[in-house]
Amino acid sequence: MLNAPKRLIIAITGASGAMYGVHLLQTLKRHPGVETHLVVSPSGWLTMSSETDFGKAEVEALADVVHAPKSIGDSIASGSFKTVGMVVAPCSMHSLAAIANGLSDNLIARAADVTLKERRRLVLLTRETPLNLAHLRNMVSATEMGAVIMPPVPAFYNKPETMNDLFAESTRRVLDLFDLLETTEHTPRQEWQGLGTKA
Repeated sequence: MLNAPKRLIIAITGASGAMYGVHLLQTLKRHPGVETHLVVSPSGWLTMSSETDFGKAEVEALADVVHAPKSIGDSIASGSFKTVGMVVAPCSMHSLAAIANGLSDNLIARAADVTLKERRRLVLLTRETPLNLAHLRNMVSATEMGAVIMPPVPAFYNKPETMNDLFAESTRRVLDLFDLLETTEHTPRQEWQGLGTKA
């Protein structure tokens, strides 16, 4: 058990930005130190097919374990199943609302609920704009329960040249929140060093 891989739950929901979840899976696939548990909602697959060229089998092959969203009795639905936490990438406003209000009617919401009750790290890559008051209140509620609201806002000081650079930046920041950058040598930390201006 001392050398067992760290388990990370990754959920992909129906918000735009399915590649955020795919890129995270692609990155972790190269590193045996992390065991990924994937759950994709039906809307997540719909968005995946419209935004990317990835098929269902191809995406599922990137994960170590795949769970069906209706399989509410799977391992990740229990707090006794030890994980380092959970990422919802991207996180739809529907999934955010379910998580913020404890509506565990599918495996994504249930796994998120378990992550919160066990005081583990839950990171939500929320995707919506503009935001209405319900969205904002749900973000506050989730934050008060311990979740990290992390809209995948691109950083431009690294001078990204491709879309993949933007996805990679978000992946690095997610992994940093879980202290997993040491496990993934291909995603080095890029710390801000300041502008270097003199007073």
